[in-house]
Amino acid sequence: MSDSKPFRRDLPFEEAHAGLKRHFATFQGPKYAEGWAALWADGGFLPWDRMAPSPALADTLINHVEVIGRAILDEDGQTRRKRALVPGCGRGVDVLLLQSFGYDAVGLEYSKDAVKACEEYAREHADDFPVHDEKIGRGSIQFVQGDFYSDEWLEKTGFGKDAKFDLIYDYTFFCAMDPKMRPSWAMRMTELLRKSSQANLICLEFPTTKPAAAGGPPFASSPKAYLEHLSYPGEEIKYDAEGNVVPNPQAPSSPGALERVGHWHPADTHKVGKDADGKVEDYVSVWRHH
Repeated sequence: MSDSKPFRRDLPFEEAHAGLKRHFATFQGPKYAEGWAALWADGGFLPWDRMAPSPALADTLINHVEVIGRAILDEDGQTRRKRALVPGCGRGVDVLLLQSFGYDAVGLEYSKDAVKACEEYAREHADDFPVHDEKIGRGSIQFVQGDFYSDEWLEKTGFGKDAKFDLIYDYTFFCAMDPKMRPSWAMRMTELLRKSSQANLICLEFPTTKPAAAGGPPFASSPKAYLEHLSYPGEEIKYDAEGNVVPNPQAPSSPGALERVGHWHPADTHKVGKDADGKVEDYVSVWRHH
């Protein structure tokens, strides 16, 4: 796969959604992940592929250090680089951004063709991601192929089969999955995020204003959906007939819950996350273990 091949990217939201909906009509149930792999294998219709890192992630790394900290961690009298994970990393642009901020960054993709695209992009565009802070320097980067819900890919990282991460970034991953998979998504995030006050799951919540009844992908992903699933990881969350989350304020707290420690509109985001007047509709949420 090469950048010289014409891609259909940055399409109007309605056109991209309609195309993805048609494509995934033949990849239902257990074949769902294969649907994404098929798109990368073809390479001609990748409407989510912006060829640039998330402005919202950059804003978070630069302007919200008081919440997420920096890439260097002081631990037991020693310093080390934080480990960052981007599941469903696409072309890996956000992984490269995290590396430039000093993280040892891992991009995970189900598709072997997506991993090849990541590696090619990283070779050709390394100079597009200068070191953010010379005192911190540049971290490492790697792209691995595997199933997010399996442990097999962890050993490929060299961090070990029980590896945990200090930062996980989710963008167009939660919203890309059938909502039936969300309980498993939330549970897996709690498993992979290190239990520490300095370890954060960062979610760029998108699309927040899309009617839930419109289906997906991308599926409507309101702040309430993230809040309910991460507050009760692994548990079934009630949705109404239109596909909206129905909060249950009487539900007992879950012992494995993640706590939301930050929630804001980023200063900037990709065009698809803004309204017609350019107002940012996306949210950034930050989560930690209790």
